Amino acid sequence: MLKVGMIGAGWVTQYHLPGWRERGDARVVAICDPDIDAARARAAAFGIPAVYGSADAMLEGESLDCLDICSPRESHVADVHRGLRRNLAVLCQKPLAPTLGEAEGLVAHIGGARVMVHENWRFRPYYRRLRSWIDEGALGNARAVRLEVHSSGMLPDASGARPALVRQPFFRGLDRLLVMEVLIHHIDTLRFLLGELDLESARLSRTNDEIDGEDVAILRLRRRADGVPVDISGNLAVHGAPPIPADRLWIYGENGTAHLDGTDLQLVGYSSRAERFDPAASYQAAYSGAIAHFLDCLETGAVFETSPVDNLETLRIVEAAYASSGFQAGRQS
Repeated sequence: MLKVGMIGAGWVTQYHLPGWRERGDARVVAICDPDIDAARARAAAFGIPAVYGSADAMLEGESLDCLDICSPRESHVADVHRGLRRNLAVLCQKPLAPTLGEAEGLVAHIGGARVMVHENWRFRPYYRRLRSWIDEGALGNARAVRLEVHSSGMLPDASGARPALVRQPFFRGLDRLLVMEVLIHHIDTLRFLLGELDLESARLSRTNDEIDGEDVAILRLRRRADGVPVDISGNLAVHGAPPIPADRLWIYGENGTAHLDGTDLQLVGYSSRAERFDPAASYQAAYSGAIAHFLDCLETGAVFETSPVDNLETLRIVEAAYASSGFQAGRQS
């Protein structure tokens, strides 16, 4: 039984903790957060025996095998180093670091230590199924790819509140919002499905004065191997879209077109098929799948799919988007 310490008790931990609970070979035995009340609430809800106000206090007070880092991205580098100093296996929420440069420095220090980036989107069941269709050749060679991630979450509702900021209030202060916090998932997933990608252009903008970062992004990429165009449209202020974004993906292949609409996946072509996935179950399955992959690789010694080195490829695209767009963070009033 591996003993796990969790750093952070914020929003994302409500999905991490069920993932750990599903496994019989690991247990979260301690949780820490500067907001001690938040840590106590998570501990009470999930039966965690020990609560601390800081990561250092937790690491001093517990004998752990693993760290699950769920802290804000600004502290990821320091928290990973905390785990490395104690020779712990580390699962770190994405992104590995706030910038590509910081991530590259951390990767150089990690060496052969057992560290995985918790980049969970690619573990959603419908994306795993789509990858299996690609691997069996059902789509044939891809000719073009288009992804839309649209919501109305940044538009005021009847009460004047913006649903995206009600659901995730920390969005307000992120200087890198849509690409670093949301579309980073989709970039990683497209890499998982298609192979390595390179950014051609990016246009980022902000639609309201309640946020520091961007909530609109248009990215044009190409697959490195053959130049297949890959277009991403991200927009959190789309009239008529749902408050919570849903992925809409098209992969146009020579043998068929794969289309994902939320959690409905279909293939139309020489071989046609369709599957519908439960939204809530799929959301949790992504977190549970990432945690299961982490533990399975610890047991077998296999390479993590989302290793720090692999995550650098995603971060290079993210960094290039900010650099090429010229977007300047900061509220206008």
